[in-house]
Amino acid sequence: MTHNNSHNLLKGKKGLIFGALDERSIAWRVALACKREGASFTLTNAPIALRFGALDKLAEETGSEAIPCDVSDYKQVFDLVDATVEKNGKLDFILHAVGMSPNIRKGNQYEQLNYKLMQQTLEISAISLHKVLQACVVKEALNDGASIVALSYIGAQRIFSKYSDMNDAKALLESIARNFGSRLGKQGIRVNTVSQGPTKTSAGSGIRGFDAMYDFAEKLSPLGNPTADECADYCVTLFSDLTRKVTMQNLFHDGGFSTNGISEELIYDLAELHASNKE
Repeated sequence: MTHNNSHNLLKGKKGLIFGALDERSIAWRVALACKREGASFTLTNAPIALRFGALDKLAEETGSEAIPCDVSDYKQVFDLVDATVEKNGKLDFILHAVGMSPNIRKGNQYEQLNYKLMQQTLEISAISLHKVLQACVVKEALNDGASIVALSYIGAQRIFSKYSDMNDAKALLESIARNFGSRLGKQGIRVNTVSQGPTKTSAGSGIRGFDAMYDFAEKLSPLGNPTADECADYCVTLFSDLTRKVTMQNLFHDGGFSTNGISEELIYDLAELHASNKE
């Protein structure tokens, strides 16, 4: 973690964290950071992730309960929210860190997508946020002033070819967050997305060409690529009362990548490449 000192930013707050898979995942690091800051929460992921992942270890470490949930199934989502509220009371924060593209896994090019698989991408990676928040609204599961954060990527605004239909999924995810942010504002409830820079997680590393994307972003970003722990700390601030008036935003947490044009390091590398091609 980036530091061990607690500021009690989330003391007494109760949450629901989607998507922790293993120690490298951002949701896992968010859970540790939330625990450090005094929060209690329920952990959830797909049933297969619970069988093959290490979520029980995280649950034990943080004193949490891990509940399986297929986010593409609204009934399972509703039952998860219902069970969590019944046991722990209304929620103060939610992390949505769920994303998966079967087309990318199968190596399908964007011009030759399997549409059934694309629907799965959208269901799991974006529409699931709508299902979670709709279930929360129906169940009245959110406390006034609650904060919802969904993890996104700059592929929602710019096209990264290897990111394929996940570019579309992240754009939809951000739109859903804005729509709910507009509707829940009267209760002081905030809904934001965090556009995280390339991060060496198990999910990210599974994308073909990820290492090249990571190195490119590292050289372009003035502050360098953010780590999973640094993203976790940022999410903590968004869950806290320090950001009460921040909502409907897509917040870039990428070391400056999204704004920087080019860096001296990239110029030097391109010049070296140009010179070597001339030889």
